[in-house]
Amino acid sequence: MKTRSIVLTMVLCLAGLAVSFADNPNIGTWKLNEAKSKIPAGAMKNTTVVYTADGDKVKCTTDGTGSDGKPMHTEWTGQFDGKDYPVTGDPSADSRSYTKINEHTLALANKKDGKVHISGRIVVSADGKTRTLTTSTKNAEGKKLTSTAVYDKE
Repeated sequence: MKTRSIVLTMVLCLAGLAVSFADNPNIGTWKLNEAKSKIPAGAMKNTTVVYTADGDKVKCTTDGTGSDGKPMHTEWTGQFDGKDYPVTGDPSADSRSYTKINEHTLALANKKDGKVHISGRIVVSADGKTRTLTTSTKNAEGKKLTSTAVYDKE
């Protein structure tokens, strides 16, 4: 009887976890819609962004080009709790944090040595088909660059 209760409790916990990720509109594969985006020259450009459930965390992988125009692949695993988690593959950042603003909005910060290098906001449309990432950073000369990348869900 006790074993049955433990197994039932574990099944309910896993089902709850699956439901919480299913409700997350960020989960999935997103492709850059360049026609709708406004990305300045010299800015990093992610052409594909994939969010997947990874246990009780979220894994985000990106593929695109760095500010130097060379191919770039990044990986981040963490939670949308505002805490810094390591990011790999981005020479301009060693950690990233996401903060959940509401069900469809996240704030993000890419940091290098504890200093914010890129900050931004991600908004997923109400129908879950479009994701808009607005970021700001400074270029090598210290000039502020703002970028708006629009993604379509695959």
